[in-house]
This record gives sequence, structure tokens and C-alpha cells, in this order.
Amino acid sequence: MSESPERIEVNRGLKGVYFDRSRVCHIDGRAGELRYRGYSIHELAGRSGFEETCYLLLKGELPTRAELAAFDAELRAARTLPEGVYEVIRTIRGAHPMDVLRTGVSALAAFDPETADKSPAATLRKGMRLTAQVPMIVAAHEHIRNGREPVAPDPRLAHAANFLYMLKGREPGEDAAGLLDMDLVLHAEHGSNASSFAARVVAGTDADLHGAITSAVAALAGPAHGGAAENVMRMAQEIGDASRAAEYVKSKRAAGEPVMGFGHRVYRAEDPRARHMRAGVEKLSRELGEPQWYQILEAVVAAMKPYARHGVNVNVDFYAGVVYFLNGIAEDLFVPIFAVGRVPGWTVQVLEQIENNILIRPLTLYNGPGPRDYVPIEKR
Repeated sequence: MSESPERIEVNRGLKGVYFDRSRVCHIDGRAGELRYRGYSIHELAGRSGFEETCYLLLKGELPTRAELAAFDAELRAARTLPEGVYEVIRTIRGAHPMDVLRTGVSALAAFDPETADKSPAATLRKGMRLTAQVPMIVAAHEHIRNGREPVAPDPRLAHAANFLYMLKGREPGEDAAGLLDMDLVLHAEHGSNASSFAARVVAGTDADLHGAITSAVAALAGPAHGGAAENVMRMAQEIGDASRAAEYVKSKRAAGEPVMGFGHRVYRAEDPRARHMRAGVEKLSRELGEPQWYQILEAVVAAMKPYARHGVNVNVDFYAGVVYFLNGIAEDLFVPIFAVGRVPGWTVQVLEQIENNILIRPLTLYNGPGPRDYVPIEKR
């Protein structure tokens, strides 16, 4: 006999539901704490680079100098795209960069020699290749859609610096490369968010890594998940001057509309990643002679302080979009950059899923019509 519907608790969006255990990412939303494999995001953002953080996520421990050098060499060697993927990008060059990225990742499955091998070792190798290839897709599309030939990767440059080089066609300054490197560290992993959960659902069907990452990119493209950075920059441009921030916030709150870059599904305190991007925005905006953007953001933060007690605090995307903007990066590339940093996180989520794989199949509580008799079409 089935349980009475009145006694079944429905957790919409699976909010508060634990569906598995993980050794990778610890989030304490009330305390505003984030740890990768036990290490505080504050230490990693301040002392670690993206390659070292990738190693930690994918292999479980911080590397020795020799281990990091070998891992870095593997990543650099994987900076290659098949000509067939470039052809796909050219064919759909007018599409949104996230649509191109999703299609490009899916197309890579046709060229990867280990696509059908779903063992943990092969999945790890494919994840490393995708970590190197995703920024190449993003950068290649940016050039192709603007009538230029893609810029070949520079094997001398580290991951973040090489991405900026491929994107802009010139070697970035040390500060710009360092800030993007930190941004990638901050975005590398974040537990069972929508895109990571999508990847795990696909992996749970015994699909391959390319399929799982393709689904993750599709989920990230949704504005409720990955689009906040793009929207924050538009908000800053709409406000235009720090003196107008308080009135802008007041009007938004009065209309019951969200202020972009505030609030998070998990954090009730300030997103622990935000402080690192805040410092970067302040420094970069002053160096480039455009301090008004940092001033506008800080004025919005001040105007939003009364709402912090309700758990509406600043999140990492509030500052990230301005960093990209100050680097001269087009707005529709903000979310693809998020994806560039998240590939190792998606990969390790899939690795954990396939360790003891199970089909993820939640239930929906039916509340439609009761039993009805079929009426032939001629009698309706």
C-alpha cells in the first residue's frame, strides 16, 4: 500500500537533500566557509595556482614540486583541438559562446581516443584534456566570430596566462594573468551545484565524461546558475555612478526584484570567494584608471547591508564580471570563463560518482487527476 500523499515531504529543487557523500568540497553556508579537500579557499586563493589546485582536486593531495611539474606538462601537451572541432566552431560561429562551447565539448567526444573507456583512470586523463581544451574552444570562437584566425597556444605560458593570450592575441601582464588564475581557483569546484549535479546524473547512467561535461555546460548556461557575472556588469553600467547606487537598490527592493550578485542558494553569510575578487577589482580598476566601477560596486554593497541579516550577501559573481570587463573581455564570454575554471570540478564529481555508481532517480509526487475512463474520440 502506497504512503498517503499528505505524509510525503516534497523538497522542491532537492533543497536540503543529501544524495551522496563527497571527499572533495566542504561548504558551510552559515559560516561562509569553503574548503577543497580540507584546504581553506582563502589559503588556496592566496597561495596556490590553478594547476596546483587542479592536481589537489583530481588526485586528492597537494603535489610535490616534481609532481606539479609533470602534471603541468601534461596539461600543456593537451592544448590541441582537432580540425573537425574548428570546423564545427566555424559552422556555428554566430551562436552564443556557451552554445558553441557545449557543442564543441560534445564534438570532442568523436575525436578523443578514450571516449568509450569509462574507467576512472581514463576519465581522469580525459578530464585533464578537457581542462586544456575548453579554454581553446572559447578563445577560438572569439576569434572566428570576429573574422580572425584562432591564436595558437603558447607552451611557455601557464594555464590562465595562456588562455588570456589565446583570447586577446597578446601576452597578458603579470597582474592580469594572476587575477584570472585566482578567479579560476575560486571557481574550480563548488559541491553539488546545478551543473555538477547534472554531470553526476549523466554519469549515473554510465555515460562517458564528454556527455557528462556537455550536460554540465548546458546547465551552467542558465542565468539562474552561471549568468550572474554578466548581469552584475550590466547593473554597474546602468547605475553609472556610485552616487546613484542607493536609489537603484531602493527601487529594486521596492519592486521585489533581485539585486544582481547578492544571495546564494547555499551561503547565508558572505560568499567566502568574494573577498578575493573584491581586492582584485579594486587594484585593477585603479591601475587602469577606471576606479568608478569599484566605487559603484562598493556603494551597492553598502546599500545592501540592511539585508545581510536576512542572508542576502554578496557572492563571487558580484566582482568577477567587472574583472573580466576591465580585461576587455566581451560580456557574453563571462560565463564561458566560469566553465574554463570549473572543468576539473566537474571531472572530480564524475570520478566520485563512478566509484560506486548508481542511477540517480528521484521521485515526483503525483497530484494530477484521479483514475479516469478513456473516452473514444468520436464521443468527446
